[in-house]
Amino acid sequence: MSVKQLFDLTGQVALITGGSRGLGLQMAEALGEMGARIAIAARKPHELAAAEAALAPKGIEVFSVPCDLGDIAAKPAERLTTAVLERFGRIDILINNAGASWGAPAEDHPAEAWRKVMTLNVDAAFYLAQEVGKRAMIPQGGGKIVNIASVAGLGGNPPNLNMFTIAYNTSKGAMVNFTRALAAEWGRYNINVNAICPGFFPSKMSQGLLDRFEKEVLAATPLGRLGGDEDLKGAAVYFASAASRHVTGQILAVDGGTAVV
Repeated sequence: MSVKQLFDLTGQVALITGGSRGLGLQMAEALGEMGARIAIAARKPHELAAAEAALAPKGIEVFSVPCDLGDIAAKPAERLTTAVLERFGRIDILINNAGASWGAPAEDHPAEAWRKVMTLNVDAAFYLAQEVGKRAMIPQGGGKIVNIASVAGLGGNPPNLNMFTIAYNTSKGAMVNFTRALAAEWGRYNINVNAICPGFFPSKMSQGLLDRFEKEVLAATPLGRLGGDEDLKGAAVYFASAASRHVTGQILAVDGGTAVV
């Protein structure tokens, strides 16, 4: 198999949560460019419509599903998996990207805010992986799961920066070990499970922190810049493709080097 063939996703189906904007849309575009048929899920129909309008002219087949993965009682993982299987008949790649954050000092962090972050960032990712694994990847004989964690899940925040994101850091740390545990358990099914840990990328979620701390973030980043519109695409394609077929349980920081200093 040639190197080009290793990265080719032609005919495969990729489901990307939080795929209507930001990093999710960036990854949807990347996988679609490599030939995958794309299913994106997000809460807001108008944002999904805008994402479809951005992807379709690039020749990418895209199917969008309005879905609130944080509303666990409504069984969104089951409903989303059913919708994608009814449309495409299979799911080869799952990118667990949907997430939330909340800023508050640990001593005053609201219980409902803690639960909201944990429910979407950890619980929903597990339930969706469970549904996709059981109903698609295990019967098909394999698949790729890519969890979007964060460099925030690799440690605490610098004490001189009052970021106050303990729930987010904790949830992303859980995603790191969820990735390792699931990789160890599902290797027998030929399912690769890996995680990407982005650093600071300009996004709706990160904008508030960047408004306050961008200068300090850049000073602590060896490459001296924030993540850009192209910087997650290569990592996503690598973990989604046959190029990573002998790689599982790995955590890749895409952060300009902040995790090494």
